[in-house]
Amino acid sequence: MRHSLSVALLALLLAAPASGVSAQTLEQMAGQMIVVGFAGDDASDKSVKALAAEIAAGELGGVMYLKTNVKSLKAVKAMNDAFRAASPDLPPFITLDQEGGSVERLTKDVGFTEIPNAATIAAENSPAGAEAIYAKMARSVADLGFTVNFGPVADLSVNPKNTVITKFGRAYGKSADTVTAYAEAFIDAHHQAGLLTSLKHFPGHGSSTADSHEGFTDISRTWSESELEPYRAMFADGYADMVMAGHLYHEAYAGAGSVKLPSSLSPEWIDGVLRKELGFSGVVITDDLEMGAIRKLFDLHDTIVRAVNAGVDVLLFSNTAKPSPDLQDKVRQILVAEAESDPAFRARIETSYKRIVALKARIGR
Repeated sequence: MRHSLSVALLALLLAAPASGVSAQTLEQMAGQMIVVGFAGDDASDKSVKALAAEIAAGELGGVMYLKTNVKSLKAVKAMNDAFRAASPDLPPFITLDQEGGSVERLTKDVGFTEIPNAATIAAENSPAGAEAIYAKMARSVADLGFTVNFGPVADLSVNPKNTVITKFGRAYGKSADTVTAYAEAFIDAHHQAGLLTSLKHFPGHGSSTADSHEGFTDISRTWSESELEPYRAMFADGYADMVMAGHLYHEAYAGAGSVKLPSSLSPEWIDGVLRKELGFSGVVITDDLEMGAIRKLFDLHDTIVRAVNAGVDVLLFSNTAKPSPDLQDKVRQILVAEAESDPAFRARIETSYKRIVALKARIGR
């Protein structure tokens, strides 16, 4: 892969303060760990101005777009310009899901050129051909001011009856080699456009028999270690952007307690498999923490504390379950309060902040 930082360079970035970024308060370090969905579709909206102010204060890591935020490409560009102007030294994660196929926030309805889903891309194109398709899309996404595209999907399409990945053609194929080749094409195209990416949905959603958007999803009987192979291969090639942790329960990786921890809240998965076994050195972000697999089983405080203690760096909230303009403030207050009472928790926040700053330094490069 042509795009990746060397392990040595990443280590230097993590060890040293980022250029132009001074020492931060606990509130600011905690705020960088939050990416939130928002109400509004115009730069003049009160909600958009409030988010820009929080970004300027260094107390919000980024925002996530849904289709409800997209009334026109011109309006999207204006909002993103405002978000980026608010913090030029530490640019926000301005994120969206633009996979192609049915998972797109920017569509032909607003004049954006849509592309096929992953399964179709792989079936009809070589990896080089796929990269050309993704390059055109990535340039268009970057031109609108986005900084992160939540892709590629690294799941294996191993369950033909899977209702969240296979059903919508979101996986490139059944084999790890196929998925790796096309995922790397996606990543290379985005990096050439100055965009960051996020592998998803760790440790693998392609074998599941349920949809974590809806509720508890147990992969204990269906998941196999082969689903880790795309991650293993891409990390070996130097990939160090983001990995999105899914909300997937496996009895062998859920700890010794009585609580059934999904992968996004599980130290065994994040600190254990992802960090130690596979050697991932980049930023770990959760899938939306308002999905049914989390929201129906854990309250906000428990979700946040468990995720950070598991090794997560960025907490993603779509802010759609019970929309609130101050959700990010509530999340930040929980992070700060916990850090003030627990030195080990504060140390995790400081470590995550360093990873986030190092990754943000690569935006636009």
